[in-house]
Parts: sequence; structure tokens; C-alpha cells
Amino acid sequence: MEGIEPHWNKIRPFVMDSASQFKPAPAHTFDMRAGSTFYKEVMEVYEVGQNLKDESLNIAKFWDCNPYVSHVQGHAMFATKKITPGGHWMGITGIATQKAKANFVETVAAYTMVSISLFDGFISCWDEKWRSVVIRPETVINKYVDEDWVPLLQTPPFPEYTSGHSVISNASAEVLTHLYGDNFAFRDTSEVEYGLPERSFTSFRHAGDEASLSRLYGGIHYRQAIEEGVKQGKKVGNLVIQQVKIKNNLK
Repeated sequence: MEGIEPHWNKIRPFVMDSASQFKPAPAHTFDMRAGSTFYKEVMEVYEVGQNLKDESLNIAKFWDCNPYVSHVQGHAMFATKKITPGGHWMGITGIATQKAKANFVETVAAYTMVSISLFDGFISCWDEKWRSVVIRPETVINKYVDEDWVPLLQTPPFPEYTSGHSVISNASAEVLTHLYGDNFAFRDTSEVEYGLPERSFTSFRHAGDEASLSRLYGGIHYRQAIEEGVKQGKKVGNLVIQQVKIKNNLK
């Protein structure tokens, strides 16, 4: 299928001054010579995918958040529908507000701030995706390394760099940490209705870190996309916090 959502950088952000305000470092240049930076990152994805342990598998599946996993059986094609990455973090927001016994106004504020961080985070990430148009690990590995290799997670139909889940997870985690503190332990039940067990986290940043790393375990992102996505997301989240304070004269 054609790559989707190439025009998201045309959407007007809520708090960013432009889609490119938090433009990340340039992606590594495509270079499959042994020893190049790009080659090393490709091989890391391949080797990690070949040696996944139970916990790595659980993390990748828990944060898959693919709303439309396609399947083909014989002549039949169908899809498994699950929660989206943004929906997952809205679920975490609900868990946090309930645990904190937030009142109506506090709950609305939390949902609003996380929604803004998700909205601007996706715009920021997709601006870079369609600027750099980095090839996905599955395509590279199948052509240059192992034609039979398949990642644990289904490769999404848009460019690789940066990692969307890394961006929006860390943007949301910064906002929730601002609201509820850095030692807010919680049990994430967002995926239970989709057949996955709950996971426990010591903080929102802990959850953000795990969501980001899940993309390496899942075989759909190189390490640079994850690390730069984390930085990008934190910048978005902190801007949301700053702008909401200014607009509402909050301390």
C-alpha cells in the first residue's frame, strides 16, 4: 500500500510554533558496508529479533498498539483491531486520574494536556518521517541480510525515522509526571481487553522508556529512531507544560 499520512506536517499544532520546531538530528545515511553506523543498527535489529526472550516478547506485544493488523489466510484477508498508541496513553491517563482521586476539573486538565501532547507529538514526528523517508528494517534485512526474516510486529506503512511511539509516549509521560510526580507507580490495564496481561510501572517515564524500547524488540525501528524519538517527545511534552502554565497563569 502507499505510505500513509504524508501531509500531517500541514496540520496546525496546538502549542508548537511549527511542525518542524523540534526537528531531530539527521538520520544515519543508508550504507550497508560492514562497519558503517547504519549497517550496525540494521544488524542490531536483526540480531535482537533472532534472540528475543520472554520478557522482550511481552514488552513488544504489550506496546504493539497497532489498530489494524492485517492477516491473509488463503484467499481471505482480514484485520485484528486493537488500541492505538495514543489510545493507550489516554488509557494510562484514566488510570492515573482514578488512582490520584482527581476531581472533575483535574481530570479534564490531565486528559486535555495529554491529548495536546499526543496531537503535537504526532505532527512533530510525522514531519520528520516524511522529510527523511528512512527505509524500514524489514525491507533492508530481507534484501541484504536474510530474505526470510520477519519482525515480531507488523511493519507500519510509513517511514521509519523517528519512532512515533517513542515520541508520543515520552511526550505523554512528561505531562503526566508534571501532574502526578516521578514516583507514581501504577498497573497498566489498557491492553487487558485485547487479551494481554497488565504490566506494572514505577513511573510514567518508566512506561515511556519501555514503550520506546519495544520498537527495537518488535523489529520495526533502529536504535537512532528510538533515542531521537525519546528526545523529541520530551521536548514536546515540556512545551505543553510550559504553554499551559503561561496560558492559565499557573505556578
